[in-house]
Order: sequence, then C-alpha cells, then structure tokens
Amino acid sequence: MAGVKDGRPTRAYRSTVREENARRTRQAVVRAATELFVARGYATTSLADVAAAAGVARPTVFAAFGSKAALLRQVLDEALAGDDEPVPVARRPWFQPVFQARDQGAVLDAYAGVCTLIGHRAAGAFETVRRAADEAPEVAELWETLLRNRRAGARMVVDHLFTVDGPLRPDTPVEPVVDGLWFYNDPAHYAALVHRCGWAEESFRTWLGARMRDALLPG
Repeated sequence: MAGVKDGRPTRAYRSTVREENARRTRQAVVRAATELFVARGYATTSLADVAAAAGVARPTVFAAFGSKAALLRQVLDEALAGDDEPVPVARRPWFQPVFQARDQGAVLDAYAGVCTLIGHRAAGAFETVRRAADEAPEVAELWETLLRNRRAGARMVVDHLFTVDGPLRPDTPVEPVVDGLWFYNDPAHYAALVHRCGWAEESFRTWLGARMRDALLPG
C-alpha cells in the first residue's frame, strides 16, 4: 500500500539540503544576471550567457525563472530589497528610520538615506530596464511597474509626513508633494552624481535630503 512501510505510515520527506542548494543556485543565477544585464544590456544577454556565468545548465535557469523577463524582475526585486526574502521594503529594518523620525525634515533626511541605499544597489538595474523598455514589450511593462511603485513609495512617505510635526500642513494639496518626492526618489540621480560625477555617497545623501526639504517643505 502506498505511504505504508513495515505497517507504519510514512511521513512526507522534505530535504532542507536540497532546498538550500536550490536557493544557492538561484542566488548564483541572479548575481550572474545582474552583472551581465548591467554590463551588456538586456537584449544582448541570453539565458545561456547567464547560465554559463553562474556555472549551471541553461535548463536550470529556465526551470528556476521561466523567462529572461522574469529573471530581470527578480534581479530588480533583490536589488531593491537587498536579498531574496519575501519582506516588503517598508518593513525592512533599513526603512524604519523614516517611520521613527519625529519631524518632517527628519523624515525626508531618513528617506534620502533610503534612496541612497537603493541607488547603491539598484541604479544599474534601473538603467538596464529603462534602456530595454523601448524595444522589449515585456520590459516596457516592467518599467511602468517600477514607475508606479516609485510613486506609491513616495505617496507612503508623504502620508507619513502629515502625521509628524512640521510646516507641511494636513490641508496641503497632496499630489504636488507626491510629484516632488517621486521626482527625487529616482535612482537615476544617484547614477548621475555618484557613478558619473564621482560624488561620495554621504555627500549625495546630504544633497538629496536638502533638495527634498527645499521642494516639499514651505520656507
């Protein structure tokens, strides 16, 4: 009888070793894809290229992610979050200073720190998606999702701004404030000033916090 051995029911077998090996394989593939997508671009990088760089077979990559577009999405998700754990950005420890700040200026300074961290990890991946979106419909959809998610993040921070002390009053029109923060949370600013101009990250964080204050808080 199936499920019975020596007269006793057998328990489902779950290999933690196998699961850990699979996770390590996925991580190796994502690391390889990140390097290749950023260095070569999306269109000129194949799943075979990624598999070779990760030291696995192409069918392994396909089985794990299903398509190159899905792999690119995973690259972005992990770049934004910092790992592959299914924890929303807003619940990450490095985001909590935004919610712990006691006044509006401090909220924006903390959010500038968040944007600097995200820029450090994800600016290259964002640029890869932006460039590929013009020619690959599946990437164009991903780019629009990124734009919407950035705006949703800006709105979340603006909503929090109205709950702490500061000059920005609850009766202030919300959309222009969200517009301003959405403009400044673009990782392209990090890429331009840190990658292109050679700014130190701390200089960028200080500059970004000051620009957010100037744009959002009445003088």
